[in-house]
Amino acid sequence: MVRTQIQLTEKQAISLKERAKREKVSVAELIRRAVDESLEKRPASEEAWERALAAVGFLGCGPADLSENHDEYLAEAYSS
Repeated sequence: MVRTQIQLTEKQAISLKERAKREKVSVAELIRRAVDESLEKRPASEEAWERALAAVGFLGCGPADLSENHDEYLAEAYSS
């Protein structure tokens, strides 16, 4: 194990101590678990990007050449 020091807000420290007592584990163990969980998750920005890409073209509506001729379609929509 590597020893490290962190600073918590008073509220965080109290909440951690209460939870550690309820779960019958040390505060250090709760922190290690939280770090592990955080490291296992993908960055939020990466996850959001993948969700956005998955949604592209999801509805499949509109002209097939919309991505190539979007300026023309936009001008047409504004002239109506």
